[in-house]
Amino acid sequence: MSEHQPTARTTTSHRARWAVPTVAALVVAGGIGYGTIGAGAADGLPDKSAEEILTGLQQASVPALSGTVVAKADLGLPDMPGMSDSAELTSLVSGSHTMRVWYDGPEKVRLAKLGDAGETDIVRNGSQAWVWSSTEKKAVQYTLPADTPSGQTHRSDGATMPATPQEASQQILARLGEDSTVSTTSVSRVAGRDAYELVLTPKQKDTLVKDVRLAVDGETMIPLRVQVFSTRLSSPAYEVGFSSIDMGDVEDRMFTFTPPAGTTLEKQDLSAAGASHDATKPHRAKGDGKTTGDAKAKAEAKRDAKDDLQVVGQGWSRVYVANLGKDALAEMTSGDGESTGPHGDAAPDLAGVLDSLPQTSGAWGSGRVLDGTLFSAVLTDDGRVAVGAVPSTQLTAALATRR
Repeated sequence: MSEHQPTARTTTSHRARWAVPTVAALVVAGGIGYGTIGAGAADGLPDKSAEEILTGLQQASVPALSGTVVAKADLGLPDMPGMSDSAELTSLVSGSHTMRVWYDGPEKVRLAKLGDAGETDIVRNGSQAWVWSSTEKKAVQYTLPADTPSGQTHRSDGATMPATPQEASQQILARLGEDSTVSTTSVSRVAGRDAYELVLTPKQKDTLVKDVRLAVDGETMIPLRVQVFSTRLSSPAYEVGFSSIDMGDVEDRMFTFTPPAGTTLEKQDLSAAGASHDATKPHRAKGDGKTTGDAKAKAEAKRDAKDDLQVVGQGWSRVYVANLGKDALAEMTSGDGESTGPHGDAAPDLAGVLDSLPQTSGAWGSGRVLDGTLFSAVLTDDGRVAVGAVPSTQLTAALATRR
């Protein structure tokens, strides 16, 4: 089988998660406090300080490449009733997943996730993009607006996703303050290549994140692997990186997509939207173009919840508190909502998930608590929710001050 030929079992998530190694690595490139900076590298690489490596990350240009990416997650989350293997959330937060990527510039990208449930590909070639699922026997073809940022592909739920390391990093750089120190250590080989390693350590001591380790290719200065360590585990709670990589030309045929026989093809022309297209707004079904009363009420509820969002703490120990309200909570747990997600895959049974979480109570009220390895969450019986990369005790303390 040709190295650039996708297999019959390739699948991918809609978020282009092959780019995660580059995303997390470039998080450290700006607004970060430098701790003790050492110099260290694998055999055959010149010594570089953390600052020099960060500069290289910012200036790196991603070459044409193909490769295999392996992602592993142990976030301590409960099973999600109703979630299929192909569902996006499952791919992010549990188990081990293998992905394939072909890249030849931000407008030529093919992504695939290898799994047992079927095959789903994302392909972008200029103004055309496709999302195909063999399980659903469905393909969606998008004609993108002329002003679509390079490397961004529209999802059917209206969101956009970064498809290049630089674009993905920009989204995170704006959110990162001087909350971390950066040092260097050495790593021998990643995906058969010599690499530097950066260690990003939170300044706050009350976070569940112990550190983030970034393996950076010694030649191209692009990230090869990211490992996120928890204070509760000895092995990485989340890890994603190349297991193999070939930096060289990719055949144009890899960015040409033809729906297999028996595939239902749906077309969505987004080209007329242009600069006025708001990717954050829900996609309207074709018809009279009017928003139903129920949809309008839900949109208003979401805006109200956003306005009510409060932040407690700083840096890696920030706690986010929002008041969803009893009605929203009842809707989430009623079991009467849609049984499928936006792409036709099984939606999570939120009522079942919540029922599986332990109950807790205190001065802040009562509700359900999730104590994960990298983050915790508390959902109160009166519709408040608190989330953060901290133990749940810090969440309930924040809730007690935000009743």
